[in-house]
Amino acid sequence: MESYELAKTIAKTLSDKKAQDIVILNVSEQTIVCSYFVIASGKSTTQVRALCDNVEEQLKKNLSLAPARTEGLREGRWGVLDYGDVVVHVFNEESRLFYYLERLWDSGKNVEHYEG
Repeated sequence: MESYELAKTIAKTLSDKKAQDIVILNVSEQTIVCSYFVIASGKSTTQVRALCDNVEEQLKKNLSLAPARTEGLREGRWGVLDYGDVVVHVFNEESRLFYYLERLWDSGKNVEHYEG
């Protein structure tokens, strides 16, 4: 599966579980770490954990993909799932405003707001 298709699949999976403000950022020209960030918000720490768990579960079940690593899931303020060329960031609202990854990585033409 192409990286962009994987990013869109992840965005849809997040949308299906009521994630908010889902953004796909193409960072391929800004870093060699990955090609896409998928960023979303949950209303609570419980929802952040549930959104990350659902992405993991659905990608494993439907695409036989598991993240290379995960971070931050225990506390539920910011969960990171690393799928190699696509890195998923799910924040609670406060943490998203604090880190504001879109601002750091926005080049003016690389941001796609996902509307499920």
